[in-house]
Amino acid sequence: MRQIYLTFCVISISHFKEFRLYYFPSDPPFFLLFVGLFMGISCGAAFEATLKNKVKSWSQDRENTRLSTIKGALKLTFSGIALGIGVFLTSGLAIFGFPNNLAAGIALPLTLFTTFFLWYQLKGVLKELDEGGSKALDLDSW
Repeated sequence: MRQIYLTFCVISISHFKEFRLYYFPSDPPFFLLFVGLFMGISCGAAFEATLKNKVKSWSQDRENTRLSTIKGALKLTFSGIALGIGVFLTSGLAIFGFPNNLAAGIALPLTLFTTFFLWYQLKGVLKELDEGGSKALDLDSW
């Protein structure tokens, strides 16, 4: 058996084979990585189009339309973005050698907290826009 001699220990070639098999998954979820990426991008594009369409219709009829009513139309596409991000992060961590349970345990709370805070921020921006118009969002007017 071939051995590599280092000053502090002796490592055989079989140790390298065990190390390689232990730290790298045998079947990394590349397909799920691309599914999550595609899902996030496609739902993000749908979210953008829906938001632009609803804000445009609101700007044409401000008296009868409230921006708080468009949140229902955005929930489906926003949930698709969140699910796509969760799948992407989970499979990305699994590709880098994390066990599947640990990858999901890291990625899903991170995704949930991020999407919760983004949704909260979006609700605040829509509320300010509804109450004060576009001048409420103009940061240069201060």
